[in-house]
Amino acid sequence: MAEASAKSPPPLSLGVKAAYGFGSVAYGVKNGGFDYFLLLFYSQVAGLDARLVGIAITTALIVDAISDPIVGYWSDNLRSRWGRRHPFMYAAALPIALSYFLVWNPPADGSQAALFLYLLALAVVIRTFITAYETPCSALAPELTFDYDERSTLLSYRSYFGWTGGNAMTVLMFFFLFPAMATEAIPDGRFNRESYALMGVIGSVLILASILVCAIGTHGRIPHLMTPPPQRRMTLRTVFREILETLSNRSFISLFIASIFSAVASGLAAGLAFYFQTYFWGFTSVEQGVINMSTFIAAIIGFLLAPLATRRLGKKRGAIIVGLAAFLGAPLPVVLRLFGVLPENGTDFIFWFVFITQTIDVGLIICYGILFASMMSDLVEQSELHTGRRSEGLFFSAVTFIRKSTQGFGLMAASLVLWLAQFPTGATAAEVGDDALWRLGAWYVPVILCLWLTMILVISTYKLDRAEHEENLRRLSASRT
Repeated sequence: MAEASAKSPPPLSLGVKAAYGFGSVAYGVKNGGFDYFLLLFYSQVAGLDARLVGIAITTALIVDAISDPIVGYWSDNLRSRWGRRHPFMYAAALPIALSYFLVWNPPADGSQAALFLYLLALAVVIRTFITAYETPCSALAPELTFDYDERSTLLSYRSYFGWTGGNAMTVLMFFFLFPAMATEAIPDGRFNRESYALMGVIGSVLILASILVCAIGTHGRIPHLMTPPPQRRMTLRTVFREILETLSNRSFISLFIASIFSAVASGLAAGLAFYFQTYFWGFTSVEQGVINMSTFIAAIIGFLLAPLATRRLGKKRGAIIVGLAAFLGAPLPVVLRLFGVLPENGTDFIFWFVFITQTIDVGLIICYGILFASMMSDLVEQSELHTGRRSEGLFFSAVTFIRKSTQGFGLMAASLVLWLAQFPTGATAAEVGDDALWRLGAWYVPVILCLWLTMILVISTYKLDRAEHEENLRRLSASRT
């Protein structure tokens, strides 16, 4: 293994790329279930006070954020015959699948306290173990290939399967499970416990299959992966010194700060998505479901565009150009409506215009995310030259940590925009006046643009390009030999 790590690993086969990419389905399924259905299920179906649901979810998120750098640093330094990453991936598979199944099958006659503790415990377990899988799995990408272009291709597979897998479960629920579970006693399948129990079965099987396919499919690459640092006496002072030394990389700081603005902007956009689709555009629930299906097309756009942008533009320049196109285009339909360019709601043109623009925009955002992750991967060799350590896990976990830590600020920003717009509470789409809708768009556009454009400005301070990356590889190869 030490000899193999002294040279570039052999080229990746299509099977290894696909297996590695398919591993992101686990995170997509978990995220889709928690983001779209968990609050609705526990508050409206299981009967738990919505405030207690919020406390349980937030507490689990805090614990999860703390676990990120711990798992990242641990996986960078683990010594085993299965390498640094695979032991975590294998160990997390069954706990994630089992806890995901249990979270959708709470006791039917539990008290408020019992339901709260049940949800809290399972949310902490599933988030902790998904981190134990996702962080080492993400950190595996820079080890699987050192090639500047191939890293973007590999991460395109990962992004495609993650977006497609998560969205597939959401579409399955809205178009198949909810209608199938409608009964005389419960005419709306969204309020039938059996809908979520079946989702738990399907989701847990997908999660288990996804993790095992990824771990087994990349297992043969273990002899070509990097070895951990030599054994040394570990103290808290040593750990913190090494973490600070690694994360002081200037280009990493650029990506780190950019991820803060990205997390807040994403939380703002997600928090107001329902308001814009329901109130601003007046879409029905069926139309909203069809628009969500555009993610399947967007994932293909991102999958194909990211490797092309890497080859033609380079990662930093590609991220800036694609990011500007995505983030300036995202609020464009809202701006056109504010200036009275678009026709009234309820027309076919409005639906297809929003569908097409959102498809293109989400595809560009996915492409930007792939380039961002690939830029992060290239920092590994630059850091190794300065510190003598491979720190893939620490780099990826630090960005994940800040995204989780700042996620709530996006929702706060969404609440602030609603307050500034004087948006009425508890109103149906027909009860919201045109003035309130205009104020919603007029406040949303400058706030979201300010966040996105600041993020692009910070990204521009990233320094590592193709030439420097290849020089880093040459110097490392010489030193290892």
